[in-house]
Amino acid sequence: MHTKLLAAVVLLLTGIASAIATPHIQHWTSPSGARVYFVENHDLPMLDLTVDFAAGSSFDVMEKSGLAGLVHRMLDLGAEGLSEDDIARNLANIGAQFGKNFDADRAGISLRTLSSTAERVQALDILARVLQHPLFQEDVLAREKTRLIANLKENETKPEKIAEKAFSKAVFGTHPYGLSSPGEVSTVENIQRADIEAFYRAHYLAKTAVVAIMGDVTRAEAEAIAQNLTAQLPQGVEAAQVAPVTMQIKANEQRIMHPATQSHILMGAPGLARKDPDYFALYVGNHILGGGGFVSRLMHEIREKRGLAYSVYSYFIPMKLPGAYQIGLQTKKNQADEALQLVRATLREFIDKGVTKKELQASKQNIIGGFPLRIDSNKKIVDYLSVIGFYELPLTYLDDFVGNVDKVTIAQIRSAFERRVNPDAMATVIVGAPETQKPGNEGAVQ
Repeated sequence: MHTKLLAAVVLLLTGIASAIATPHIQHWTSPSGARVYFVENHDLPMLDLTVDFAAGSSFDVMEKSGLAGLVHRMLDLGAEGLSEDDIARNLANIGAQFGKNFDADRAGISLRTLSSTAERVQALDILARVLQHPLFQEDVLAREKTRLIANLKENETKPEKIAEKAFSKAVFGTHPYGLSSPGEVSTVENIQRADIEAFYRAHYLAKTAVVAIMGDVTRAEAEAIAQNLTAQLPQGVEAAQVAPVTMQIKANEQRIMHPATQSHILMGAPGLARKDPDYFALYVGNHILGGGGFVSRLMHEIREKRGLAYSVYSYFIPMKLPGAYQIGLQTKKNQADEALQLVRATLREFIDKGVTKKELQASKQNIIGGFPLRIDSNKKIVDYLSVIGFYELPLTYLDDFVGNVDKVTIAQIRSAFERRVNPDAMATVIVGAPETQKPGNEGAVQ
């Protein structure tokens, strides 16, 4: 009876979510070559937009690790006719805000402003100058390098940062996804203004720009906005593609001593790309394993049954190429080995035996029921537009999301995890490790 009731609730939620109007996405290519994604909405007198470029940390080279992030960091610290103080003050005067996003794949700037003509025009003029005519001044570069180096040195003392850095290298080896996005102290010290300029001209290109616009403007106004923001960007040739990710790694374990009271544990391997055909099977399956908070298996086994950690999680990081699949937790040092052994056993059982019908129904209920919250603000919608545009996902991605979740089967989840997640080929990093180390656990990334 309980199972039938749960199934009925899932069916009801599916119907409710399907009935919620998803935004109508318009798409075109600007005369500059930029790809534009637009949702017109006049409910609020606001305009939200983002401009993204294929200029993330994976375009760094090892000798200049941190360069991509430093270029992105400096974009709004001075532009044609505007000092960084001018930019900050003029935005504040009209109630507009810049935001930034940066990861291994992309780098971008977002703008939120009133849509009234005077405020909108001024905000867009500032953004156009920042994007197309950044100054990259020597004194600002010197200051930002000093700040970044200080942050990097501080990160060398933080267990969570040490773990993240070691984990990326263990999973990706020498692949650019394994580079530290902030860089290394030694590499950042060597970055010169000429490096900044060269990276900007090589990667902040009109033809690779993705412009996402959401809010209170017409299609004609959106077309003009996109063109004005990108027409004077560099017109260079498209940058070389990042090399493929090596999917199969050797099991390896790093135990790093640290005075922290808890052990920080990360384990994982290369996972999936944004356009992977197994995306929804892995997404729904992982929700059951470790992505669903208190309803996940890992949380039930590690926290609720044994009290070994306050929180434990797992997630895929979908990128243009396969990003990491990561499982993480923090626990007392004297419990680290027990917790790690239990995580590995839970993962292996999940892959060997799959999920139950009850778990699948509950997972779908949770995901589908939460779907309306994914698109309940202009900011969330414009973020989706930028992802859809940058990764060239279908324009119907949001329309299809609930249906794609609901179609996932027990067999699809088991098949996807058996093929894509190998418990015997995962990297493990323990920072703040117990004093005793088990022999025979060391390995190297292929």
